[in-house]
Amino acid sequence: MVRAVVATAYGGTEVIDVIDVDSRPPGPGEVTIAVRAAALGRWDAKQAAGAAGTDPAKLPMRLGNEAAGVVTAVGEDAVGLEGEPLAVGDEVFGSKLRGAQASELTVKAGLLLRKPAGASFAEAAALLAGGTTAVHALESVAVGQGDTVLLHSASGGVGRVVAQLALLRGARVLGTASERNHDDLRALGVEPVAYGEGLLERVRALAPDGVDAAIDTVGTDEAVAVSLALLADPARLVTIANAQFEAVLAAGGKAIGGGAGADPGTELRDAARVPLARLLAEGRIEVDVAGVYPLEEARAAYEHLVTGHAAGKIVLEP
Repeated sequence: MVRAVVATAYGGTEVIDVIDVDSRPPGPGEVTIAVRAAALGRWDAKQAAGAAGTDPAKLPMRLGNEAAGVVTAVGEDAVGLEGEPLAVGDEVFGSKLRGAQASELTVKAGLLLRKPAGASFAEAAALLAGGTTAVHALESVAVGQGDTVLLHSASGGVGRVVAQLALLRGARVLGTASERNHDDLRALGVEPVAYGEGLLERVRALAPDGVDAAIDTVGTDEAVAVSLALLADPARLVTIANAQFEAVLAAGGKAIGGGAGADPGTELRDAARVPLARLLAEGRIEVDVAGVYPLEEARAAYEHLVTGHAAGKIVLEP
């Protein structure tokens, strides 16, 4: 049997459980992997709460989309995302892996990349959802060489990847974060700024002429208001936070991801997976894993996730 994280009902963390489910052999174009790490995302918690509907027929509902592991069985014509056949023993990772929070997973081989030798399973599992969102955010506001970028929640799971990718593009990054995370951001090359009352003045002190682009990964009224006050062109403000979609779009900015009025950026995000894996393999970006929990302690991991205080990704290990 396979152990899998599920929502037994629609609600908060109290509905999260780990149950036995049937193992499934791979069909054509599929592989089975022994999962070594599976990452949690905020959408997982929202899905458990009923954000995608509350059909009782879908319960218990398996959770998770990102995982890394070792191939244990292959079907016919099992070719990975990079165009090479996968074999038993290959170390792989991927996203869009439905029900990824489990001890074993049978998925389409074309969703999987080879794990870089220098990256842990936890780091690989935590890369793609946040990484592809980061690429989409940067592309949507055309961040490039010489730009000054205001990044809200620079130490968060998505924000930290945005910061690294922006710096690789030759941008200057001013990143809001709590003071306990400032040293870590400085080590990356980010200029940290404490959020809260007086944020506008603190950013103006660093960038008297304003900023060229702003990326909101936190979803607060403060982030949107300060960004608009500092930007010459509101079209160079983008938010990934559903709570701010309406306000940002009304101001002439952009919203990306899932939700009314947002650009899902599916093709762009899919195309970003291989380059992100390459950057991880080359050591040019790093993934911050904020917490690792045994699979059987999935409920505690979700409680950590929904507090909103995790600086990086939370990972389950079977």
